[in-house]
Amino acid sequence: MERLPSAPEIRASELRQRVERTILPRVQSPAQYIGGELNAVVKPPEGLRGRMCLAFPDAYTIGMSHHGLQVLYAAVNRRADWACERVFAPGRDMETLLRQEGLPLWSLETFRPLREFDILGFSLQYELLATNVLTILDLGGVPLRSQQRTDRDPLVIAGGPCAQNPEPLAPFIDLFVLGDGEETLLEVADAWVQVRAEGGARQEKLARLAARFPYVYVPSLYDAPLGDDGRPMPPAPLHPEARPVIQPAVLQDLESFPLPTRPVVPHVAAVQDRITLEIMRGCPWRCRFCQSRSLKRPVRFRKVETIVQAAWESYWATGYNEIGLLSLSTSDYPHFEELMDRLSAEFRPLGVSISVPSLRVNDQWRYLALQLSTERHSGLTLAPEAARDEMRRRIGKQITNDDLLEGCRQAFQRGFHRVKLYFMCGLPGETAQDITGIVDLCEDIARLGQKIRGRAVTVVANVSNFIPKPHTPFQWLGMASREYFQQAHRLLRRRVRLRSVQIKCHDVDTSLLEGLLSRGDRRLAEVIQWAWQHGARFDAWTDQFQPAIWHDALHACQVVPDPILHQPYPLDRPLPWDHTAIRQGRWYLLQEYRHAREVNR
Repeated sequence: MERLPSAPEIRASELRQRVERTILPRVQSPAQYIGGELNAVVKPPEGLRGRMCLAFPDAYTIGMSHHGLQVLYAAVNRRADWACERVFAPGRDMETLLRQEGLPLWSLETFRPLREFDILGFSLQYELLATNVLTILDLGGVPLRSQQRTDRDPLVIAGGPCAQNPEPLAPFIDLFVLGDGEETLLEVADAWVQVRAEGGARQEKLARLAARFPYVYVPSLYDAPLGDDGRPMPPAPLHPEARPVIQPAVLQDLESFPLPTRPVVPHVAAVQDRITLEIMRGCPWRCRFCQSRSLKRPVRFRKVETIVQAAWESYWATGYNEIGLLSLSTSDYPHFEELMDRLSAEFRPLGVSISVPSLRVNDQWRYLALQLSTERHSGLTLAPEAARDEMRRRIGKQITNDDLLEGCRQAFQRGFHRVKLYFMCGLPGETAQDITGIVDLCEDIARLGQKIRGRAVTVVANVSNFIPKPHTPFQWLGMASREYFQQAHRLLRRRVRLRSVQIKCHDVDTSLLEGLLSRGDRRLAEVIQWAWQHGARFDAWTDQFQPAIWHDALHACQVVPDPILHQPYPLDRPLPWDHTAIRQGRWYLLQEYRHAREVNR
């Protein structure tokens, strides 16, 4: 792969002219690279304390749909003395042309090369985007490895769910910020400006940040040892300022922190073109497979009036005709009926629809079915996760098939004619009945829809491959084998008897790589870099993913995946990610794991 040369400094105006003249006419969807969107914030240099660029290591159409990015962008830009800009992973065609022309990657707001920012902050939402992190660093003119950077380089930070096991990306990131970022991002930014002004070696400056903030993890201050069994142990502090355990930051009062009401409106169609309002953070349920549930505790709510006011401000600032209510379990919002009544009364007359993802079939379902509209969405999405009540009790999913069928009955009577259901295979203690039960349940729903509507309905089962993620009660378990998943998928497809039922199984190679990167240690950094150097990009995209590259990378770096992926850990053994804590603590996860084992099958 041709690497970007160390180009001389280039002014933003000159960079923009060269890009517009020589590159944009030759790439797909050039509008994603030019900035200037509605509500984008461009600040003059006068009076600024620093500049930060938020990097989302996925395509523009994905990143612009991510609510967290809009939240942090608005939070930083509310400060008069900080400017926050954006960059996304460029497509392969853009990357090739930038390397050919010797031009650096830039921010959308000002066309400033990334190496000229004070801080470059990555949002790590999905493990399979790891190689895109390296693409952004390299094209931005920032050395890939933290130890190679000097005071002329930006501080490279990262947060998000993948930061809870930071080790696979540890050598590439200066520091990780764990937990909620609304308050902590600016705290770290202000502190970096201060310690940089105080002088000293870059490593000592990083150590001062680690000492100041309990939620900051600086990987270079730690050793990454292996245990006597050859498997990784939690990183051990090498520096007196390094904490043995990093605690996540928690935004205690969600209501006190304003929603972004002037979100940037993308130039091109994004995955989710709508107003998004986070009404609640955390989840009141105890699903034992769910990493988000562990990371987002405690449960916090916004007031109805706050949400409605934010909806109005966002509507007038964007012109969107859909409002999405965001949380891990939206229908568990304690004032749900009042909120739906207010939003429906005020926005439906304007032709604005209300969408409610993250639905749970509970006692509010009858009311919800009456409120949902089929004007733009004729389908309903639910996540039963397992097909049999016994398995749901084991994994902590507190619904029954009776609940699910009654919910679907209400939806069919309301006019819905398509149901999408999310399931998992490879769950702890799974049997053939649990697998075939997925098809049986879907066909029961299809027959119910046929009976109520008088014609066939479509039922789609999306079946993912279970990964025992860090910081969940199942973290001590190993992942099922490739052969097991392939056999389960064949069994599912053979079981289908109705044409109206569709089974879609997640790619096994993709799931295994996700498991490897989510459960891996610092040795995976070499694998990631090798795969990136040999062409791995956008591995989360089925048309881009090349599993052969990763197989070769593991072999070249002499990393054996089986102990990382498939071998369970003893309950008394330290885990490779124990140095990053969650609010409930390891003891809580251990108790939940034991409760799961006690469920009678």
